[in-house]
Amino acid sequence: MKPVALHHASRLINHGPTVLVTSAHGGRRNVMAAAWSMPVEFTPPRIAVVIDKNTFTRELVMASGAFALCIPGAALADLAYAVGSTSGREGDKFARLGIAAASGPVLGMPVLEQGCVGWLECRLIPERHTEAAYDTCFGEVVAAAADPRVFDNGHWSFRDDNTDLQTLHHLGAGLFARAAGTVQARPPA
Repeated sequence: MKPVALHHASRLINHGPTVLVTSAHGGRRNVMAAAWSMPVEFTPPRIAVVIDKNTFTRELVMASGAFALCIPGAALADLAYAVGSTSGREGDKFARLGIAAASGPVLGMPVLEQGCVGWLECRLIPERHTEAAYDTCFGEVVAAAADPRVFDNGHWSFRDDNTDLQTLHHLGAGLFARAAGTVQARPPA
């Protein structure tokens, strides 16, 4: 083993799927990439995602009380990098990058389906201390959908015939990995 610089330590465990956080309020909308998200509760389903307090996305989330997490497939690596590298304050990233979005069925948040493997529409759960101190926002999932070619009946299935839909995992510095298949664990003897 070789020591890892502490500012890179989180990358050792940060290879969950990259998500695209969408938000909308007052006729404006935005999309950004986020590498730090996770489930925090099963019933009701709740998630956490880090959204920097200085971003336009965070401004829209706080104003609307809602957001969506869209899970891009590997074919959207360039798009994930592009939306994570520019601000939406200067203009609509959806229009500029040609991103098609539908409206979420419960809260009307923009949800991306083309090239994405799924999405979760979320109602913000206000946690002011955590939001201010750690930029972590919590949401209750109020609607979700997934592409059955890669996620069906509550299970992921990564195969050679669905590589473009396999989840992206941000490794830092614009590098992504994709899921490369599933491994069935054997129960202990």
